[in-house]
Parts: sequence; C-alpha cells; structure tokens
Amino acid sequence: MRSRWWNGSGVCDVPYGTGRRRKVIAVADLRLGPVLRYVDESSATVWVESSRPCAAEVRCADGAGGTSDTFSVAGHHYALVTVTGLRAGTDTPYEVLLDGHPVWPLTDDRFPASTIRTLPEPGDGGESGIRSGNGNGNGNGNGIVGRTGSGGETQVRGGLRVAFGSCRWAAPPAEGHDRVGPDALDTLAARIAADPAGDRPDVLLLLGDQVYADETSEPTQAWLAARRDLGVAPGTQVADFEEYTQLYYESWLDPEVRWLLSTVPSLMIFDDHDVIDDWNTSAAWLAHIRAQPWWSERVLSGFMTYWVYQHLGNLGPAQLKNDPVYAAVCATPDGTAALRSFAARADARVAPHRDAVRESPAEGLRWSFRRDFGRVRLIMIDTRAARILQEDQRAMLGPAEAQWLREQILDGTDEPHGLGVEAVGAGGYDHLLVATSLPWLLPHLVHDAEIWNAALCRGARGGPDGRWAGFGEKVRQAADLEHWAAFPESFTELSELLREAADGPAAPATVCVLSGDVHHAYVAEPSWPDRQPAARVLQLTCSPVHNSVPAYMKAGFRFGWSAVGRVLGRLLRRHGRTAPATVNWRRTGGPWFGNHLMTLALHGRSAELTLETARTTGRRGGKGDTPHTRLVTVEKTRLT
Repeated sequence: MRSRWWNGSGVCDVPYGTGRRRKVIAVADLRLGPVLRYVDESSATVWVESSRPCAAEVRCADGAGGTSDTFSVAGHHYALVTVTGLRAGTDTPYEVLLDGHPVWPLTDDRFPASTIRTLPEPGDGGESGIRSGNGNGNGNGNGIVGRTGSGGETQVRGGLRVAFGSCRWAAPPAEGHDRVGPDALDTLAARIAADPAGDRPDVLLLLGDQVYADETSEPTQAWLAARRDLGVAPGTQVADFEEYTQLYYESWLDPEVRWLLSTVPSLMIFDDHDVIDDWNTSAAWLAHIRAQPWWSERVLSGFMTYWVYQHLGNLGPAQLKNDPVYAAVCATPDGTAALRSFAARADARVAPHRDAVRESPAEGLRWSFRRDFGRVRLIMIDTRAARILQEDQRAMLGPAEAQWLREQILDGTDEPHGLGVEAVGAGGYDHLLVATSLPWLLPHLVHDAEIWNAALCRGARGGPDGRWAGFGEKVRQAADLEHWAAFPESFTELSELLREAADGPAAPATVCVLSGDVHHAYVAEPSWPDRQPAARVLQLTCSPVHNSVPAYMKAGFRFGWSAVGRVLGRLLRRHGRTAPATVNWRRTGGPWFGNHLMTLALHGRSAELTLETARTTGRRGGKGDTPHTRLVTVEKTRLT
C-alpha cells in the first residue's frame, strides 16, 4: 500500500508496512495547468507549472508526445512541452507526467479526458484547412466525424470556430451568490464536458484582463495581508512576482476553467488590468506612476508573469527555437535575472517623452503576433506596451509596430513561421481577424469624446500649456479615454489599412476586428464616404467573460449609441476643432450586457456569428444546492 501526501515541496510516495526505515523521496507535483496552447497538424504545446525542477512529459494515447525540462523564475518552475508525432485531423487524449509520475488527469477528476485536436492537412476537410466543431463540411455538424483510430484518436474535420472574450475577474465563489453573475468560461467548460463530441471552439482568444492586478478578491487580499502590511501602497493590489502568481492560481485552478484550458487551445493578449487600470494612458499618467516607489517592481513583475503565463504559449515550436528571451531563460538554472532584464527593456519602450521617428523595438520585445489557420488569418495586436505618449506624436503603435501590422495584414510573407501551415500572402486568405483588446469602433458619443479630449490635451484650445490642456488630461484619466479614438492618427491609419485589406479582387470575405474591454457586447459596421470595400468589415466586441458594469454605465453606453448622443458628440468635436472621421459606422447588434462569449464559425468564405450569455437557470439539486448555469444564445446571424 502506498500513500501520497504533500510535504511543502512535492508529493512523496511512502511505502507502508515494510518494517524498516523508510526513505522518503520528494517528487514534483503539478501546481498549475496543463494549458493547451499552440496546435497545428502534427504538433502542439502544453504549458505546466510544477512544484520543483523536473522533466515534464506529455504522453498521448496514440504514441505521440514530448518532454521538456522545466525552467525556473523567482522560485517557480515551468515547462512548455512541444508535442510531436500527432496525426493531422485527429482528437487524441493525453496525460502529463513529471519525472515519470502521472499528475494529469487528476485521480478524482470528474471531467472527460483532456485531448489535443489537431488541424487537418491543408485542403482536407473544408476550404478553411482546419477542422472544427462542425464536422459535416457545411458548418452544421456534431463536431466529430470519421472513425476512432487504433491509438485512441478520433478523426475530425470541418470549418474553424473562434471563440473570444475578455475581462475575467477572479474565480467564482465555490458556494453562494456570485456578485458578478455566472462565469461564461465555467459555463462553456460544463457544456463541453457534458458533450465532448459536440460543438466546441477550435481556439479560444482571451483579449485582455485575464487577471486583475489592481482589483483583488477577498481571499487574495487575506493572502496578501498574511505576507505584508496592506496599509502601505500598493495596498490590496499585487506588488511583486509572487503575488501575481496567486492571481493565476486563483483564476486557473478553478476546476472548470482548468479543464477547459487543458483541452481547448488558447491565445492571449494583455490589457490594462493585467498590470494596472489605465496602463499607459498618457505621458502625464506615466510620469506620475513612475514616481511611486512600488511601481517599478509591480510593472516588471507584470511583464515577467505575462511572459511566463500568457505570452510564451502564443509562440509556435519553430518560433520558440528562435526566441532569444526563451533561450536566455532556459540557459541558466535560474532564469529570473534574464527575464527581469527583458521586462525592464519592455517597460522602457514606453516613455513620457520620446522621438517617435527613432522608435524601434529591441529584439524579442514584440508582444503582437500572427497565426494563420489555413485560409483564416489572425493578428493579435498589443495596444498597451507599444504606445507613443508624447502629445505631438501620440500613437497607439510606434512606427516599427505599425509597419509590422501593415505587413501582416497585406502580405506577411516575411514573418517567421511556426504557424502550422505555410504562410499566405495578400489575397491568400478568406477571412482576416484583427484582435485588439481595445475596440476600434465605439459608441459614437464615446468616440467623439475621445477625439475632443485628445485635441484639448494636444493644445487645440489655448496651447499645450493652457488650462484646457490641463482640464483635458484630468478628464482623460478620470473617464478612461484611451481607446483607438484617443489616438486620432492611429485610428485613421487603422481605418484606412482595414479598408485597403478589404478591397480589391483578391479581398477576403470578411475583415473582423475582435475586441473586449468595455464590459458590454455589440456589433458595429463601418462605411466609407466614397465607396464600400469588397469584403464585409465588422467590429465585434465581447466583454466581459466574468465581471459586471454599473447601471449608470449601462445607461451611458446606450445613450452613446443614440441619436441625441451623436448630436452631443458633434458639439464636442466642434469645440475641439476636430475634423469629421474618415469612416462612418452604425450599430447593427446590441448593446448586450452580461457575461458573454462570441463565436465566429468560418467555413470557406462563409461566416456566422453567435453571441452567448451565461445565465442561471435554476439549481442542480434541492434548496441550498449550487445554481445551474448555461450559455444562452442571444444573437445568431450569418455574416457572409
């Protein structure tokens, strides 16, 4: 008989009844994960955190697998395991072992086996070149078709299903009332677990605020209070790397979400709350925050944990081999110094005053990335850490970052691959998805207020040192005026770039901008004064996944879309002496409030949009039992 117990450093196996002195050997335990990240036709990456240095192994039912030694940062141990030998277009169960000891699935796991669903070979199983939950070739199947292979894998094919959302505050309570409502990711996990062969996302895009460093939960605050004085800044906000790890434990150890992330590939990008509210709003904001004694450790820890927990998994196996930061961190028994140096360089990219013309990101400092899923191109844009804040050169993206974005949208053939398929150039994709945590198109009044505010801060009335400029800066920080419209030249450049991508004989069927941040969901469709492009262009906004919005803000968002709101917006623009926008738009769906997920189902050149909201529909058992939640479809529409 053997017993497994926790000794503070690992799980120990202790033989009983031997009648002799027992030798206790500590073995590594799984602290967090597994998180399935990159998947292509024949390979995948799986992220884990262990309790001690070890060899992490992913072993698949069909014989595929991979092993990686952990790397260490600040006393924590991580591995990103590259799994090879997978068969294209299959769904294969896997397990995780640390130093040869099975640690996943959990022994008391109530969920189905975690699986890796690979892409089919290009041209096999639908025009998009990637399988999905719809398996019959017309977007209306059960998600898995074909036969079960001799290795336990299931063959799959179909279109591409992309689910996305943002803003997930903490984990829901284990018992009792959830004050921000049911969690959309929890609810999605429960649905997939109940019907593993049904529709599921092929990839889950998490568009920012995966953790809230500045708005911690009561359990986290109690944990913080046990290690430092919360009366000293930053108070109940996190202060360092160790405290950031607690946020990820709280969020990703939620059983439903843990299982979901183990079986649905995910891509992630940060937004402000991953570091702090209104992060990099303006030069004045940055100068003030950098004067705080606690800020340096906070922002460096934010970058470091983001790289470990989120960014690293965005890279494919080929990209990992060439990534200088990953190489530096893995080259030493303790990668803390190497990662901290990288974080310092990342923070230095944004300065209160900088000559934008000289801006050039250092090697390895780009957080934005691209994935091609067959004939669907996805570009995830960093809208926080590549900004230029100098008022007379203010830009959402510096010149090098903006040029990179243009190349990826219009060509992209020079991008290092590791994308799972051969990269396609201009005209080579059927759908273009541009993911930006901050919406491009906002409620009209909000957009006009940001344009007006940017003009005041720039000195349109009274000069850059006048009272209107000072007033504008106070309003900007108080009202969170920091979206694309708050960077007017960047807004115009993005609008023209999207129109260029959407026009011409080789244009894709759709150009969709995927966003979150604003704690409600809506669909907006632009139009240009001279003529419409060939492709359908849409702003798709979905937020939050698990958070709330006060009643007064709901009223404000609705008013922002109204005709009266548009009139007020025009008056603000007139006061700011700003020109009309080069693009018009109208709301074609929403606003919807609640905890949501949006899903795009893409097959060939067709596209369908579904918005689902998590709702409580009763209780699983009798009085006092936990409430039952499910995803309710509130909008379903064919885009093309």
